[in-house]
Amino acid sequence: MAVKAEYMWVDGTQPTAKLRSKTKILADGAEPPMWGFDGSSTNQAPGDKSDCVLRPVFTCPDPIRGGDNILVLCEVELIDGTPHPTNTRAACVASATKYADQEAIFGIEQEYTFFKDGRPLGFPAGGGFPAPQGGYYCGVGADEVFGRDIVEEHMDACLAAGLHLSGINAEVMPGQWEFQIGPVAAPQVADELWVARWLLYRIAEDHGIAATLDPKPVKGDWNGAGAHTNFSTNAMRDNYDAIITAAEALGKRRQEHVDGYGAGIEQRLTGLHETAPWTEYSYGVSDRGASVRIPWQVEKDGKGYIEDRRPNANVDPYVVTRLLIDTCCEALARP
Repeated sequence: MAVKAEYMWVDGTQPTAKLRSKTKILADGAEPPMWGFDGSSTNQAPGDKSDCVLRPVFTCPDPIRGGDNILVLCEVELIDGTPHPTNTRAACVASATKYADQEAIFGIEQEYTFFKDGRPLGFPAGGGFPAPQGGYYCGVGADEVFGRDIVEEHMDACLAAGLHLSGINAEVMPGQWEFQIGPVAAPQVADELWVARWLLYRIAEDHGIAATLDPKPVKGDWNGAGAHTNFSTNAMRDNYDAIITAAEALGKRRQEHVDGYGAGIEQRLTGLHETAPWTEYSYGVSDRGASVRIPWQVEKDGKGYIEDRRPNANVDPYVVTRLLIDTCCEALARP
């Protein structure tokens, strides 16, 4: 019997990488082998040296094709076996391995926006704008919620694939939604987020809808789309001093994090719409206008996690998890 293996990888498109995928037919029970692709068509190689290598790193059931078919997430390598320059997973793995004793875990809140015919789903077909934002958040009813059928199908697909999906909700703008992956360690949380993104794009495709990660899909008085990243280490899950140490450390490397948190971040982090200005750093308890929020229950319990609210919806999850590990774990490792 034959198995369809959908190989997917992150390409070299700038400033925001895209997912690519293609199908390989395997014998039933065969391990997905290394494969290749034309890097000159994915912004990852010149035409005269176009071969790039796909190395499988994460495999799960394919909930779309069903049966024994699988999804295969791959790292991109050069033909000599070293990580391709666009391969951000390798650096994430190195950081996670270096600080493995701190047992860092993540929960990533992926916001996204449905578009149809060049406008967000739920915006008037003849142009113009719907009612102001507010009632759409966690809303119910055909006048406030748009695209729920796709969202439900995507949720079921993520669960069938075995991903650590922890929830979904309608967001502040019409056609805008969120799903959460975690709590999971790196790089697995990023692997699963990339697979969940692919499933979202693929399922929305069947409905004639585009799912986008634009951090500011509509200009003006509308919320942007982020990927708030919740983070903790074993020390943070044990005492509040470690929470403060991590929050303070992030402020000392503000620009490095902002630079790695997704293209167009200055359009979203304006100081309005539940954001802090991208040029500043702040943290506070229960403060969704801060760069980093410490949930109220964390202060009350004296332990827990922090939420970095700065990452864009289009952030590379390998980059954001690596940066949080490098900054916070380094600070927490100091005597």
